[in-house]
Amino acid sequence: MATRPEAGAPESGREGRAASGPVEKMAAGTVALERVRWRLEELEQRLGGGACEPRKVADELVKVQVALSNIAGKRERVKILFKKIEDVIKYLDPQYIDKMAVPDTMKQQFILAEEQVIPSRAALLEQVKNLQPVLDSASIQAVPDHAAKLQRLSQIQMQQQDQCKQFSDGVKMLLEDYNKTTLLLSKQFVQWNEILMQLEAAKEAKPVAE
Repeated sequence: MATRPEAGAPESGREGRAASGPVEKMAAGTVALERVRWRLEELEQRLGGGACEPRKVADELVKVQVALSNIAGKRERVKILFKKIEDVIKYLDPQYIDKMAVPDTMKQQFILAEEQVIPSRAALLEQVKNLQPVLDSASIQAVPDHAAKLQRLSQIQMQQQDQCKQFSDGVKMLLEDYNKTTLLLSKQFVQWNEILMQLEAAKEAKPVAE
């Protein structure tokens, strides 16, 4: 059975001499892998009912541990890569472009410029929130079910509009005929009045001549 490594203790002389920073993180990862390997061996022994040979999983973990240690200690490029991991994570952040294009100071200026408008907009949003139960009511939710009825009513309304237009045109024609008739009658009455006045004048002048 493998001896359980203590957390935080250096695993070997090489890891104890490792530089701080990314290599130190690699050393911590190596210790974590050793801990996992120890737990797997302990689990294998419990399941096997006693001492047993190390399984393939533990062997593979040991190989990975050794490979990581070699990479961390010998490869200078890997050290450089580990130093740039934080920059890569920063560049992969979806908000990185927004932060570069619009700095926090500019965002602060935008907010301060809208300082007078923000309370009114907040009040409107509060009203929308208070009216949300109305939008979720059964009457509003049933609107799609009444689409067919609404379409039928729209057709009836269009028919009534056509009938109303025809009725308006008929009334307009009647009014025009009425105006024409009234004008003709007025002219006729004027002519009759003139004839009557001439007859009366002739009748009054006749006795005077006698």
